[in-house]
Amino acid sequence: MSTAQAPLIENATRDLAAFAAALRFEDIPAAVVERIKWSVLDSIGCCLFGATLPWTRKVADMVETEGARPVVSLMGMGKKTSPALAALVNGTAGHAFELDDIHKESIVHAGSLATPVALAFAEMRPGFSGRDVITAMVAGYEIGTRVGNAATMRLFFGGFHPQGTSGAFVAAATAARALALNAGQFQHTLGIVGSQAGGLMAAQEGAMVKRFHCGRAAQSGIYSALLAQSGFTGITDVLEAPYGGYLSSYSDKPNPARLTDGLGSTWETLNVGYKPHASVTSIHTALDGLAGIMHEQKLVADDIAKVEVGMSQMTYVHCAWEYRAQGVTAAQMNLFYGLAVIALDGVAFTDQYREDRLHDPRILSFIERVQAYVDPTIESRGPALRHAARVKVTTNDGRSFEKMLDDRRGSPENPLKQDEIEYKFRHVTHSCLSAGHIERVITLADSLDRLDDISELISIIAAPAAV
Repeated sequence: MSTAQAPLIENATRDLAAFAAALRFEDIPAAVVERIKWSVLDSIGCCLFGATLPWTRKVADMVETEGARPVVSLMGMGKKTSPALAALVNGTAGHAFELDDIHKESIVHAGSLATPVALAFAEMRPGFSGRDVITAMVAGYEIGTRVGNAATMRLFFGGFHPQGTSGAFVAAATAARALALNAGQFQHTLGIVGSQAGGLMAAQEGAMVKRFHCGRAAQSGIYSALLAQSGFTGITDVLEAPYGGYLSSYSDKPNPARLTDGLGSTWETLNVGYKPHASVTSIHTALDGLAGIMHEQKLVADDIAKVEVGMSQMTYVHCAWEYRAQGVTAAQMNLFYGLAVIALDGVAFTDQYREDRLHDPRILSFIERVQAYVDPTIESRGPALRHAARVKVTTNDGRSFEKMLDDRRGSPENPLKQDEIEYKFRHVTHSCLSAGHIERVITLADSLDRLDDISELISIIAAPAAV
């Protein structure tokens, strides 16, 4: 069947593989290097905090029973396992609490995929420098996000989780570049991992398995690169194949040109942003809108009679479903819960998503005051502004205040500064690392491009949680 149809785009898998295989550190713009260093720090924080959580521990316990050869460290656990199994655990940890970086167009959290994979190879390959880590990660970010861009939001609307599907290409490209595979081997790596991509969005409404999608994608990336290195073959046109290819299978309306648009000149890594809230990115603009109105008008939760939020269709489908206390994942993905904790606590970070808060009567009461709708103006502005939100607050004494925000805090359009990313790292790791080690990791991440040896960084983050 496939031979009777034209490819969606000519030679995209080949061209992406050739680009990434030839990528050198010297080719990478300074701004991209800086962005990856921020992502390394942010992702390590996500992994260390995630390693303390019960769903990550269950995956780690399963891995430990397999008794694999101890080669690569499990972050924050003081244990080692095989490279692929370490990626499974560390990738799960990185996506374990909705804190990881986000590329808006592809809907991929590249850091929680590329960082565990790159650090795995750094630990098991002598002489692997910080520059090698950065180069491998840039290859992963550039390839994986382009795959997600080309799949478009139709992949998400089809019920697939981008982190487990498009994200698998982030991990595979990172691993292939870390192994210095040639262009042909790199192409087979992509062709192998495309058959392993998976993850269903129904997991957002109460299942631990959403976190596991990321770990599984990271594991698949390593397997794919190692197999390709040995001569194992994959689908050489996996991205553009008209029948049974990645885009033709996962998206009913792909945009294949996005695979190679600006390749080598437009750096998708620069379109990565960071999360100030421990929740799904799509609701951050609404959270910021409510927080801004309450701060400006000096309101507390008891002053508010009603909150109305207009949003894109994508955000509405993704996050505006009826809240039920069915687990941390569901709370983090839910618009109504997020707005309630912002109103009550002023923040939506780790403490607001503890198990003991999920049934809080005050949260449930405030949720009843929140209404959500698809705003036609926002929807008409297209996918690039799908995170926009219109927030209107009506008080008990009849006053009303409205705020329209196009871009969430932490996005490339409204970025966090380096000191804010460092602040987040300190906040999220204070229960995992000593104060001295927190500051040392910040220093090492900031100097990653100047480190010939990253063993000190790995030894700190590999040790059992300090607290």
